Amino acid sequence: MDRLPIDDALPDLINALRAKGRAVLQAPPGAGKTTRVPLAMLDAGLCDGRILMLEPRRLAARAAASRMADTLGQRPGETVGYRIRGEAKVGKATRIEVVTEGILTRMIQSDPELSGIGAVIFDEFHERSLNADLGLALCLEIAGALRDDLILLAMSATLDAAPVAELMEAPMVTSEGRAFPVETRWLDAPTPKTRRYEEAMADLILKAACETTGGMLAFLPGEGEIRRTESLLKSRLPKDVQIRPLFGAMEFAAQAAAIRPETQGRKLVLATSIAETSLTIEDIRVVIDGGRARRARFDPGSGMSRLVTERVTRAEATQRAGRAGRVAEGTAYRFWTRGEEGAMLAFPPAEIESADLAALVLELALWGAAPTDLPFLTPPNPGAWAEAQALLRMLGALDEAGLITAHGRALAALPLHPRLAHMLTLAGGQAAPIAALLSERDPLKGAPVDLGLRLEALRDPRRFADTRPYGLNRAPLERIRSEAARLRKRSGQGPQMSPAAIAALAYPDRIGLRRKGDAARYQLSGGKGAVLDDADPLASARLIVVTDTDGNPREARIRQAVQVAEGELRELFADRIGWQDTCDWSRRDRRVVARSQERLGAIALDDRLWKDAPPEAIARAMLDGVRDLGLSFANAANRFRARVAIGREGGLDLPDMSDEALLETLEDWLLPYLQGVKSAEDWKRFDALPALRARLDWTQMQALDAAVPGRFTTPLGREIPIDYSGDHPEIALRLQELFGQRTHPTVGRTPLRVTLLSPAQRPVQTTMDLPGFWDGSYADVRKDMKSQYPRHPWPEDPREADPTLRAKPRGR
Repeated sequence: MDRLPIDDALPDLINALRAKGRAVLQAPPGAGKTTRVPLAMLDAGLCDGRILMLEPRRLAARAAASRMADTLGQRPGETVGYRIRGEAKVGKATRIEVVTEGILTRMIQSDPELSGIGAVIFDEFHERSLNADLGLALCLEIAGALRDDLILLAMSATLDAAPVAELMEAPMVTSEGRAFPVETRWLDAPTPKTRRYEEAMADLILKAACETTGGMLAFLPGEGEIRRTESLLKSRLPKDVQIRPLFGAMEFAAQAAAIRPETQGRKLVLATSIAETSLTIEDIRVVIDGGRARRARFDPGSGMSRLVTERVTRAEATQRAGRAGRVAEGTAYRFWTRGEEGAMLAFPPAEIESADLAALVLELALWGAAPTDLPFLTPPNPGAWAEAQALLRMLGALDEAGLITAHGRALAALPLHPRLAHMLTLAGGQAAPIAALLSERDPLKGAPVDLGLRLEALRDPRRFADTRPYGLNRAPLERIRSEAARLRKRSGQGPQMSPAAIAALAYPDRIGLRRKGDAARYQLSGGKGAVLDDADPLASARLIVVTDTDGNPREARIRQAVQVAEGELRELFADRIGWQDTCDWSRRDRRVVARSQERLGAIALDDRLWKDAPPEAIARAMLDGVRDLGLSFANAANRFRARVAIGREGGLDLPDMSDEALLETLEDWLLPYLQGVKSAEDWKRFDALPALRARLDWTQMQALDAAVPGRFTTPLGREIPIDYSGDHPEIALRLQELFGQRTHPTVGRTPLRVTLLSPAQRPVQTTMDLPGFWDGSYADVRKDMKSQYPRHPWPEDPREADPTLRAKPRGR
């Protein structure tokens, strides 16, 4: 065997595993850890049982097993085998088994002691997939409680391996590797956003081909980008350059062709991020990094995890560039400027931080543990955990206590998201095409949202493509058909159901009822809203099942749905449909609306007036109306609030009657007085003074009246309200009513601001010094008043006159 950089670190690694039973190996990409370490452990006789190695991808699992088997001069399935979804090559003599990460979880759930397994290796642990995090947490618990002889090894291609070593309480062994120098070349200027990504990448690849020699490896985010870039390059590359696509969904023979050395001419591998660390690709001296990667992220639109395209991190860019320095000095071209690199994240986030946790919650419920019971490197987010638990309870996989049900155990046994597993379990094999379709990206480009069109394309893709005006994505379509066939074999016979009813099983919270109005807006049974393009053929449907949206939290745009009949929903969800009486404030109608509704979740299949709604329910709903409309008080109520505020400032023990305090305590003080108030108009006419006065007991009211009286008694014995809303307490009364008054009116020792009115109730003077007014400007006012109101008395000396509100009798 050719010597590889990892070989120098193998003795230290074997000694650490022999001494401690666990270790963390840090080695850069291309060091040879994937294919050398399991063979070295087998050769050292560290354990009697099989050595299980986890790989994050099927392609990497198959390639690693094949390479190790080739090293031993054997075929996969002998000493070295592999097990991936839908395919296994293992035998009785197999000692090293390479598996994809999800398979380990299934093995542990069916056999918690991992009988026959002597060691578990977590390869490429730096990728921090959800399954790898869960697998390591379960293995650490098994090793601590059931199998102290179980050897555990985590292997990472990046330098941030210390946290996992601390979690495992394991020594860390580092392989320095042997990388040749790699020259990095950045773009001179950012690529215009208006330019197609594949066109710009094709130009960069051509530039690299002209400036360098040796095999080339271009990183692109997915199959679609690879195929489009390949199409653009075919007629432009030199004839001796062989284009080799490389992505997970390819046939193994095509994958092998991309990995092995090219015998004639020059090779260009167009690969996804699978080529970053998991595979050894021979004779590569040039890397062209497109700067994008697909990651699993929770997609609120589909309610499941989906692959999304994101910028790579600096760690990923370093790993990709390192591929150019494996066999000789190399060159790495980057599809971004040097300045843009500063804005890139250092490391990719762990999947557990952003993925849908429904499957993880189900696995831990099956295991019988809470997330805090297991040693997770990154604990799951409590909010996302609670959301996933709510979904599983809705599907019947968990009971109200969060314990797994018999139905939940059935779902956990299926290699599907719990939504789709629930659908397949209840509907049987007829649901297999829908389950496969909802797990993949949309096979139709530019098509209306109808799920039925996709199913039609699955049944007869050739006829469908010939007669439809939109594009057919054949690669995902073939994957969907293949997955549907596999799922059909694993499912039983279910009752005959329409595609819409089947979809409703997976999405009981996404049943949409069209709202009133011209726009195609839908209320979903889970409480959220969604909108459909008005031009879509489904836009007039009353009831739909929404299987995909753009994920907008306010009102999502529907990307995929299917029309459903009300009768089907009643049959499917008879136990969830029931009559509810509701009293709610309607912002649109600006009134309390009392309805009796037959509801499925948040949607009303039947809606009638609730004619005998109790006054208490109407009053409580009106509280929301008050919050919507805001507080509104007549003058008398506002004067009372002003008096209370002054009393509080003066030290009286009185309740807070500010707007903020009143809104916070509406139920306490306003509810008993709202009988008969049902609308914005009613609220506008409502007198809040009795409700406000009722907040004060007798003692408080007496103290308020003494300290801040509400009325002033005039010389004629009339009581007029005092307004405390301004800077000074104020009264307004006819000037003639103060005749004979020699001192200025006061409240206690506080002078009142007095607005003196004409006989027509118009202001003629405002004063805070009545004696001064009598001595000063009264003479001018008297002259004006006498000319305007000659029948009224206007004495020269108002101090000596009697107060009056009357005019002189006619003729005098």
